[in-house]
Amino acid sequence: MFVDALKTIWSDSGFAALAWKECIMIGVAFFLIYLAIVKKFEPLLLLPIAFGMLLVNLPLSGLMNEPAEGSSGPGGLLHYLYMGVKLGIYPSLIFLGIGAMTDFGPLIARPSSLFMGAGAQFGIFAAFIIASALGFDPQEASSIGIIGGADGPTAIYLTTRLAPDLLPAIAIAAYSYMALIPMIQPPLMRLITTKKEREIKMEQLREVSKLEKICFPIIVSVFCILLLPSVAPLIGMLMLGNLFRESGVVERLSETAQNALINIVTIFLGVTVGATAVADRFLRLQTLMIIGLGLLAFMFSTVGGLLIGKLMCWLSGGKINPLIGSAGVSAVPMAARVSQIEGQKANKSNYLLMHAMGPNVAGVIGSAVAAGILLALFG
Repeated sequence: MFVDALKTIWSDSGFAALAWKECIMIGVAFFLIYLAIVKKFEPLLLLPIAFGMLLVNLPLSGLMNEPAEGSSGPGGLLHYLYMGVKLGIYPSLIFLGIGAMTDFGPLIARPSSLFMGAGAQFGIFAAFIIASALGFDPQEASSIGIIGGADGPTAIYLTTRLAPDLLPAIAIAAYSYMALIPMIQPPLMRLITTKKEREIKMEQLREVSKLEKICFPIIVSVFCILLLPSVAPLIGMLMLGNLFRESGVVERLSETAQNALINIVTIFLGVTVGATAVADRFLRLQTLMIIGLGLLAFMFSTVGGLLIGKLMCWLSGGKINPLIGSAGVSAVPMAARVSQIEGQKANKSNYLLMHAMGPNVAGVIGSAVAAGILLALFG
């Protein structure tokens, strides 16, 4: 009886159901956890993603199971939390928090930053062309290309509308590359810029008035949403959050949006995005192609921003450090911090963070606009 009981426990356990594919995904999850905790590669994103990936690949956990057809029993916990991703709720709430945390002052003080933000969207359209050439349809190619914006919420928002079947691979790729910015961008930055360019110290930005900061989110909302109505959930929430911040009359709402709300949504979003990386669906050629194309898109975007930065450096007579062009991808404030770090490596007295925030927040708007264009063309 005792031996039979042990056999029953073993046969019903996850250990007996563990296959090589799950072992690979568990290994990947361990590696991402290592990067998040030991290397501190954007742990706020990478740690929940990695742990969600770990949980869903432990056999028989049933965390992402849908309710059985004709059964009144519940589905898995993460299946219900994932509805916020699938319905586009989490991306918009993330944008609300980003808006509340972001100072648009550097962009207002130097509007030319918009060109670097626009240049850093080059990877989206380059990846779209390559994906189309590889046989993906326009909707799938659009969803793959948006990874180049380095904007996870926008990638999720666009993919749920154009190519929902690709959502697991695209969400994982987008958030993983955002988290791995400190590894991906610096080699490209050093390759494209000269040491002399990296050493350039930039003048302090002009002071932006309170009226300018209040008017900016209102004007951007009206213009962008009238031009591309499909981006209203993203641009609208981004600018609402920023208006909370700059108005000075709703401190409690601003505090909630930039702390409690965005932290809660980040947990749900990260864990459920990671939980989409089920071994059977993730370990296939199409997924690997998407991840590879996403990396190309991200690299092209970084290069596009840097090249516009170099052009502006030349046009300004050497007053603009081209490193801030790489911050044109919309990973706020990760990309701006990388520009700061690389600038200080070249010149210890360099302080590029606030200058890099201009292209960085321009990139947030730019990626949302790019998504709107793709939705208008192929939605």
